[in-house]
Amino acid sequence: MSVQVVRQSKFRHVYGQPEKKEFCYDDIRVTKSSWDSMFCSVNPKFLAVVTEAAGGGAFIALPLNKFGRQDKDTPIIAGHKQSVTDIQWCPFNDNVIASASDDCTVKIWQVPDGGLFINMTEPIVTLEYHQRRVAFIQWHPTANNILMSVGADHKIVIWNVGTGEPLKVIDGHTDIIFSAAFNYNGSKIVTTCKDKMIRIFDARSGELLEKGKSHEGTKSARAIFLKDGSILTTGFSKMSERQYALRDETMLDDPIIMVEVDTSNGILVPLYDPDTSVVFLTAKGDSQIRYFEVNMDQPPYVHYINTFLSSEPQRGLGYLPKRGMDTSINEIFRLYKLHGTGKVEPIHFLVPRKSDNFQADLYPDTASDIPALSAEEWWNEKKDANPVLISLKGGYQAKSAQTLQVAKKSNVLDKMPSKGGAAGGGAVNDADELDGVPEAETNGNGTTNGTKHSLSPDSKLAPNLEDSAVVTELQDEVKRLRKMILSMDKRIKALEEKQGIKPGSVEDGEASTKQNGAH
Repeated sequence: MSVQVVRQSKFRHVYGQPEKKEFCYDDIRVTKSSWDSMFCSVNPKFLAVVTEAAGGGAFIALPLNKFGRQDKDTPIIAGHKQSVTDIQWCPFNDNVIASASDDCTVKIWQVPDGGLFINMTEPIVTLEYHQRRVAFIQWHPTANNILMSVGADHKIVIWNVGTGEPLKVIDGHTDIIFSAAFNYNGSKIVTTCKDKMIRIFDARSGELLEKGKSHEGTKSARAIFLKDGSILTTGFSKMSERQYALRDETMLDDPIIMVEVDTSNGILVPLYDPDTSVVFLTAKGDSQIRYFEVNMDQPPYVHYINTFLSSEPQRGLGYLPKRGMDTSINEIFRLYKLHGTGKVEPIHFLVPRKSDNFQADLYPDTASDIPALSAEEWWNEKKDANPVLISLKGGYQAKSAQTLQVAKKSNVLDKMPSKGGAAGGGAVNDADELDGVPEAETNGNGTTNGTKHSLSPDSKLAPNLEDSAVVTELQDEVKRLRKMILSMDKRIKALEEKQGIKPGSVEDGEASTKQNGAH
């Protein structure tokens, strides 16, 4: 009779391999902010890193293949008045990124293919509702243009980026929110709070579905949904020992397991791959990355695999979506480690296999860059759907840039009800109310990512308000174009000075165009 001593798993021998120096990124002025964020976001096209900036908040967006030392005058995205706290690429448009800031706003930016040539200061849309710092943001996993922002004002706001309007404000916390995350299909949100409670909300209605005790320590805790609906949390014990726990969403007070990791100070952040059920636990300031496999059929359910060790601690981490993996080397996860020296180092996590063929068991169909639902289907029709899946066999081909067009609506804060009825005399529906504040919608068509969506025909504004909104939009567009022209003019003059060309000395403008094109 044979006794199985070692647990069988195809991920048992996964190991981390740092990228060679020539394929790293250097001289990036990584932010020195102590805010509890990873300051990095990656997709198959771009690497974005929050940077140090004078007079406001900024970050860079580099093409993923732009390795090596970065110029000091590398163009940045700088539109926030205060420090940037979080950045997240849109899962359905690799050229669109959202940024949150201490200035209480969330801004949406569109980066052209090939990266930036001049500084970008004008966002596509600015989302304003929070009264204090916006701490974290997360895109909806299946619905297009739906974004969640978490503020230090104890509020969670669900946005429709395509219209620039807040759809729902979830106001069920009495203290600072430590984390918030959607479940696999985006129908629920799990949060952790300073009051040591875990809460589960309905993402559309904001209804509190479940509530239970979190970790007993006073430091920050994190929580994420796993693909099967269970919840993984990280936090601290009363003795400040770092822990992770696995919980059933219907019995949050009674963890299935709770394991003490060590006594370090860094807040453990879980990074989860739903395709392989592998979880990575790491923290800012750590020089190690632990990874585990979650298997609900084999106790103790969260199985330790290995630890990746390095000599330098990380200031932040970003992880690449599964569709960006290199299947030829059996890569199942890739992290981008921010060093305090300004270096960004990719780390590949590989499964050793003798065959060079595509390993179907390592790469089940994964979430694609195609949304399963439109914003209107998710919000108005109350539909839920799992992500649209694609096969990685043959490799993933990134789509060309798609323009995000915004049909901006007035902020809900500007639509307070009057004593005589709705502001402006417009009709108001119960469905358009947001926490007791009626919201009037413009009557027309909005275009989002090239797809036309009809706005509610019941929402009407008086003609003079509609004309005023059009004029304001045109004036804003003119201002944006003027700023862009001035920025390009300054860039041309700087390039001419580098080449020793006197401004305006080149005849007919043709030679000047050739000189600038040579740069």
